[in-house]
Amino acid sequence: MAAGLALARPNLLNPNNPIRSLSLAFWLWKALLFLVIIGCPGPGYDTSTGLLPYQESAASGAKLEAIRHAPFSLPLKLVRWDSIYFVHIVRDHYVFEQEWAFGYGYTRILSFLTSGKVLPQFSGLDGVARVALVAIALSHIAHYFSVLALYRLSINIFGHDNTSGALISFLSAALHIVCPAGAFLSAPYGESLFSFLNITGYFLYSSSLLDADAGKRASSDAKLLLAAALFSIATAVRSNGILSGTLFAFDALLQLRKIFTQGISGDILLRLGVIVVGGCVIALGLIVPQWIAYTTFCMSDEPLRPWCEQLIPSIYGWVQVHYWNVGFLRYWTLSNLPLFILAFPMLFLMCRSSIWALNTAWPSDTATSVLTRLAAPNGLLAVMAFTSYHVQIINRISSGYPLWYWYIICQVFTHVADFSSVVKHSQTFSIAIQGMVIYAIVQAVLFGSFLPPA
Repeated sequence: MAAGLALARPNLLNPNNPIRSLSLAFWLWKALLFLVIIGCPGPGYDTSTGLLPYQESAASGAKLEAIRHAPFSLPLKLVRWDSIYFVHIVRDHYVFEQEWAFGYGYTRILSFLTSGKVLPQFSGLDGVARVALVAIALSHIAHYFSVLALYRLSINIFGHDNTSGALISFLSAALHIVCPAGAFLSAPYGESLFSFLNITGYFLYSSSLLDADAGKRASSDAKLLLAAALFSIATAVRSNGILSGTLFAFDALLQLRKIFTQGISGDILLRLGVIVVGGCVIALGLIVPQWIAYTTFCMSDEPLRPWCEQLIPSIYGWVQVHYWNVGFLRYWTLSNLPLFILAFPMLFLMCRSSIWALNTAWPSDTATSVLTRLAAPNGLLAVMAFTSYHVQIINRISSGYPLWYWYIICQVFTHVADFSSVVKHSQTFSIAIQGMVIYAIVQAVLFGSFLPPA
């Protein structure tokens, strides 16, 4: 048991002072990743980042040779892969049709933050440097609060008045710090913001269930609607946020079952109404950006684009298929086999954790209820990544889904469902921790050098 506790409680991570310990571990880890990325020599394999400063109007006549050897400022070291599109969109809005594949909510939030009204101290910087700095700061801050939100969510589910519950809550938040998303949670990407919004939404959702059990109807309904608002924004940031709507679909079915078994009552109808409104709010996160694109491309004097005449005119669905080769089994080629192998551990963890959540009995009805609900978005994301996405992105978009963190941590405990405080040495846990740390550091080197996987 002593050996197990030593495994679960290294000197840096002290559950007796969770916020301080998590904060210290977080910023040390971020500093390490930052140093690794900026330490990568040269502009990297791809020099696309270096073109951004020369797209400013004042630099339109810059020579190609000057562009090739442009000095890379520190913030631009983190502008890689998709973040080049994000920076370009924030600075110049959506210029090209294919850019609509990148989260509308994330770019609008960055546009607001970099407008000069919110952060005037950055107004003296050129457009690219300003956008990159603000985006990097947003990623770090959002990831930090995402760690704290996961800690609070875990306490809601597992409690903090027992050894096992406190350790699960603390260690799952610590795992979130070093998760495989790695450098993507520091760079100008939407993953950090999505993770914060989605996990905080889960926290409010679980708090709503706790309040409902305690008879606090008004508080429960208010938190449910707040959770829906966060899920909606998360969906605008990353479209997979719509999967959190399955929680509301599940709740709606429960209320309908109550109507059939208990009869119609005011309380049931009110709760059902709140759930339906919440579900509609979440859907707006997907619908509003599509409507804005529709009015831009399909209600002008220009020739109509092909997607404008589809039954469901979605620019997002069109550009994903037409430009990015995203769709059912489109990624299933022999050349992509290494990427499926790279994604396999996370796909396995997400599927296994969903099954674990459905099959594990917990002493708390709320814990059982929440974990059962979270199995749906967690498992659906894994299936969609395996069949329809660029499969390797599961290693970063999984960061906003807490179920697999809890599954790994619970491998440390025996009889965790009844909160027996027996800690065991788990090979699965050790391999997971070591693998994530090594993967994140290697990934940071590749990211800083503009090398795949992205």
